[in-house]
Amino acid sequence: QVQLVESGGGLVQPGGSLRLSCAASGSIFRINDMGWYRQVPGNQRELVASITAGGRTKYSDSVQGRFIIDRHNAEKWISLQMNNLKPEDTAVYFCQADVVQTWHGASDRYWGQGAQVTVSS
Repeated sequence: QVQLVESGGGLVQPGGSLRLSCAASGSIFRINDMGWYRQVPGNQRELVASITAGGRTKYSDSVQGRFIIDRHNAEKWISLQMNNLKPEDTAVYFCQADVVQTWHGASDRYWGQGAQVTVSS
């Protein structure tokens, strides 16, 4: 099995910064795309940022220029540095990894447990 464990999150004032981390462990041959999603009650989960195994990144328009996604392939973790946070960034953030467990297998998507980020004065 594969586990994704998140850390970070919390309460921050508008304009502040937070960092989320997510470590993958278990039966892993290779990890393809990894990313961060967020969800607020009543809404669908939305992509915040993603990063390929080769380091290519993509950001949603709402966080472009404020958030930075990073990845360490050998140690199997990703992070999300969130700067200049706004109240509308308040959500539960989930990390995601597309994991291949055997050399001939297809990838399966795994999710972290979620981390609450609250931006409020």
